[in-house]
Amino acid sequence: MKSILFASGCLLIVMTLLSFVKSAKWWIRGADFPRLQIAVASALVLCVYLFLYEERGTWDAIFLITLAGALGYQSFRIFPYTIVAPREVAKASGDADTANSIRLLIANVLMENRAARRFLALVQETRPDIILAVETDAWWDEQLRDLSGDYPHSIKQPQENHYGMHLFSKLELASPEVRFLVEGDVPSVRASVRLRSGQWIEFFGVHPRPPEPRTDTEERDAEILIVGRQVKAQNRPAIVAGDLNDVAWSHTTRLFQRTSGLLDPRRGRGMFSTFHARYPLFRWPLDHIFHDASYTLVHLQRLRGFGSDHFPVLAELHYTPSAAEGQEAPESDQDDRAEAQEKIAEGKAAD
Repeated sequence: MKSILFASGCLLIVMTLLSFVKSAKWWIRGADFPRLQIAVASALVLCVYLFLYEERGTWDAIFLITLAGALGYQSFRIFPYTIVAPREVAKASGDADTANSIRLLIANVLMENRAARRFLALVQETRPDIILAVETDAWWDEQLRDLSGDYPHSIKQPQENHYGMHLFSKLELASPEVRFLVEGDVPSVRASVRLRSGQWIEFFGVHPRPPEPRTDTEERDAEILIVGRQVKAQNRPAIVAGDLNDVAWSHTTRLFQRTSGLLDPRRGRGMFSTFHARYPLFRWPLDHIFHDASYTLVHLQRLRGFGSDHFPVLAELHYTPSAAEGQEAPESDQDDRAEAQEKIAEGKAAD
């Protein structure tokens, strides 16, 4: 039993140490994802070890101290996404003007999923202004045509490789475009959106390739950071949303926030883990909605499953220009900008 606990603890320590390594190798970046699981498992191993073995030598002490350090670090990283942490985004006031609100539904539908009716029922229940659906192929393109009556504005890019993307909007769109920022078969979308008040905002929808065997993260990181720089360079209020195939607490996502200056409404409200919908013990937040400091939050919710391996996310944001004075936007320094440039170059070279 002691050897099992020791081996388990060592594995947890190694996974924690891997997350410090700045490498795009898929098996290293995979250690970024299960921080909550590593923290819980570390706590269990510590408790059981301390309870069962009162007589402990030098190696036991080293093991326990190192494992406690791993637990502390993992807890530090996930703490901002707990309900006891400070909120990064303020709650919208109760009398907020609805003309300046925008309601977003973000969903990875899973290309092989054929429960389109369940997804459309969610749309009917939640009544979003904008729907971003990813992993849409020709079959999903056909099924989603039912939305055209309520959503007269759209961007459609069905693909058979799990990277199709559809954007539907009740609100007017200007300059809608499908873009291939890094990889020729992985699209993203961008459009200007006119709120009911007349205010124009910028919307970016993304779904880069995930880390997996034979696929490292250079392209993913580059796409995320390119979008971050584009957000920073333009002068309109901005929203970035989609399945980033990266967790909220990773180094790349935090670098993206500093590069773009965008806020994460989950901070201080919970993790809102969206993947994997079928395995509660192996879940982490992959589907994101970021926005600049001129928005406050009306509502944020992880919705019920509809047959996909992701849960959809519903968010309602309120454009509140005065909020920017009280909400501290992340800022990049010279090192961040240099690192972002290096990652973008690596991603483009790897394609």
